Amino acid sequence: MANTPSNMLPLGTIAPDFNLLNTVTNSQASLTELKGSKGTVIAFICNHCPFVKHVNPELAKMAKIYQTKGIGFIAISSNDVINYPQDAPHLMKKTAQEEGYTFPYLYDETQAVAQAYDAACTPDFYVFDADLKLVYRGQFDDSRPGNGIPVTGNDLKNALDALIDNTPVNAHQKPSIGCNIKWKK
Repeated sequence: MANTPSNMLPLGTIAPDFNLLNTVTNSQASLTELKGSKGTVIAFICNHCPFVKHVNPELAKMAKIYQTKGIGFIAISSNDVINYPQDAPHLMKKTAQEEGYTFPYLYDETQAVAQAYDAACTPDFYVFDADLKLVYRGQFDDSRPGNGIPVTGNDLKNALDALIDNTPVNAHQKPSIGCNIKWKK
């Protein structure tokens, strides 16, 4: 397992727009269509990464709760599926169903979206406010596969709660750690 950290896009950055294949519905979806009324979580994930598998159950649970509070959740996989066929779109749909995702799981075939967000690893989390300004980027929580710390999602939850409560999001943010995005050669 590679331990690749987030690049930590500057806070205040406006979310780059995109229009990608939603592997769950087999239709195109844009950020404008999918964003939440109070904020939006964009998570760069993939099917095979042990770091993503580690947080998946809590991520699915968290999304169900926060979607009812006006937070949109969007997952994006940007991995090279030629060299990592387990991340192919038809398997993304299967993963979304098995994990109980209530949010779209988008396929970034050209990797342009991952590049626009300066995404580096899976999972890599970004939270944008209602105006699509970046207020949080970094880790889900301190848990990692094998470190014995329970998966809570507290870092992400704290950012979302602050956003919903209209209070400042703590600027002390830790990078996520995970598998590197599998870039095309």
